[in-house]
Amino acid sequence: MNKQKLLAPAFFISCLIVFAVLINLLLPRADDSLSISATNSHSKIKSFQYVAIGDSLTEGVGDSTEQGGFVPILSRELETDYHYKVTSKNYGVSGNTSNQILKRMQEKTNIQKDLKKADMMTVTVGGNDVMAVIRKNLSDLSVDSFKRPAEKYQECLHKIIKLARQENKDLPIYIYGIYNPFYLNFPDMTEMQDVVNNWNESTQTVIDEYDNVYFVPINDQLYRGIDGQGGITESTSDDQSEVINDVLFEKDHFHPNNTGYQIMANAALEKINETKKNW
Repeated sequence: MNKQKLLAPAFFISCLIVFAVLINLLLPRADDSLSISATNSHSKIKSFQYVAIGDSLTEGVGDSTEQGGFVPILSRELETDYHYKVTSKNYGVSGNTSNQILKRMQEKTNIQKDLKKADMMTVTVGGNDVMAVIRKNLSDLSVDSFKRPAEKYQECLHKIIKLARQENKDLPIYIYGIYNPFYLNFPDMTEMQDVVNNWNESTQTVIDEYDNVYFVPINDQLYRGIDGQGGITESTSDDQSEVINDVLFEKDHFHPNNTGYQIMANAALEKINETKKNW
């Protein structure tokens, strides 16, 4: 009888031990679960190499933060929308024409190396080509003044695209159109909107010859300002009116300001969202 009383507690304790071992084996530990979750979360983040090439718009002239205009904004938007870890390289140089951009691409080995491993490229080009025509023909400027320069520009743009893809044949390329700030600086040039439209059409004509190269229009957004009014009239101290644009840099009325660069980034992201399935 005493022996049975001693065995009963021992049997009960043995059962508890076996039960505890089984529970420990069958249920995952909390730290294992966290480790798996962290691994899965990390696996969703993809490294993404973004190369931006162009003129002052790529450099970011007019950006009061001096961080590089639309390039860092677009990089952050890509990280948010696509869970990328974006590394961007900004090769924008103020004042560059299409030919000067091409020359840098031909001569700079760092640009060539970055393009070789790039996942995406943006280009701002053409605005300085247009300005060169204006300066050269200021006294007798007409729409016809831009015809031959536009043809030379198209030749350069072809070379830029081909060189960018020389060692990266499927590189997605997004090329910004130009916009019309000229009505602020050259109010007598009433045909400048036709010039800008024609120039953008020449860019689109080149782009249409390639797969996975896309045109990013920005003229309507930047030309018309935030409220789409095509500029705002303000009175100056000497009772003269002045037309300004609230998305352009107030010091030169030519380059975008911070809002303008946000608009440019949004325009590129919209085009990327439309076309990314083709990458």
